[in-house]
Amino acid sequence: MRFDLIDLRLFEAVARTGSISAGAERMHMALASASARVSGMEAALGTGLLIRSRRGVELTAAGRALLHHAGTITAQVEQMRGELLSFSSGLKGEIRMLSNTAGLVELVPAALRVFLASHPGVDIDIEERTSAEIVEAVSAGMAEFGVIAATADLAELQTRTLGVDRLVAIAASTSALAARPEIGFAELISEPFVGLAGGALTDHLARHAARLGRRIAYRVRLRSFDAVARLVEAGIGVGVLPQAAVERYGSQHLVALRLSDGWADRHLVVCAKSLAGLSMHARLLIDELERQGASQTPGLLARDGE
Repeated sequence: MRFDLIDLRLFEAVARTGSISAGAERMHMALASASARVSGMEAALGTGLLIRSRRGVELTAAGRALLHHAGTITAQVEQMRGELLSFSSGLKGEIRMLSNTAGLVELVPAALRVFLASHPGVDIDIEERTSAEIVEAVSAGMAEFGVIAATADLAELQTRTLGVDRLVAIAASTSALAARPEIGFAELISEPFVGLAGGALTDHLARHAARLGRRIAYRVRLRSFDAVARLVEAGIGVGVLPQAAVERYGSQHLVALRLSDGWADRHLVVCAKSLAGLSMHARLLIDELERQGASQTPGLLARDGE
């Protein structure tokens, strides 16, 4: 059994994309070469690693076991690279992370701006997913760590608190709702909605609507928090956004109402299989994420008992 790092990284890429061709493209490798490598791994092991179909590939039990070990090995290699980067400018580091919508919009950009300015030799591979998907992916070794809402089932993962993601209802200042200090989600979804065109926040709201036996009636779906705020401000409908995004938008013609539902106040946390076992650069990036979370939600963690 003679696998090299390229074999293991290729297998991770195939597993993450669900396709040998997409995995080959991510690894900048010819499809024929990638397919031969995967077949060679299966021949060396004497068992199948992938179930191939027209829709892509799925992991067998052996494939899932290999993915777990491949994630451990490549993470250790990245940790070694990170440790050595301070001694050799020729080495590069890579961080693989996932984030939900709130983290990706409110914390990650500011943290990356500071981090990458200090660590130009580090590349970041980041994807947006729902908190539940992130927990599953990190547990499977498909990312070093993730930024999620603490309401997700964390399985056996370790966590570190970053800040508070407080969701609020928004309405135009001319709306009949504008004078109210708070509203329940069950009442809010009776109104026409303006929301995001997919993403973790959209999925989160859809799940809570489904628990009420309801469905959100979207009039318009957009791609950014600011675009949602602009159309709500224009009286097109109501919406739900992170409080920090509404404050950043800063319009006198838009009002924020507290959502009375308990799930509206969510702690953002970092999750990883082992925080201490992360690469040096991953740990430094998490430190910066925590600093950004503290600066954006001053006093919230203390009031919430964290």
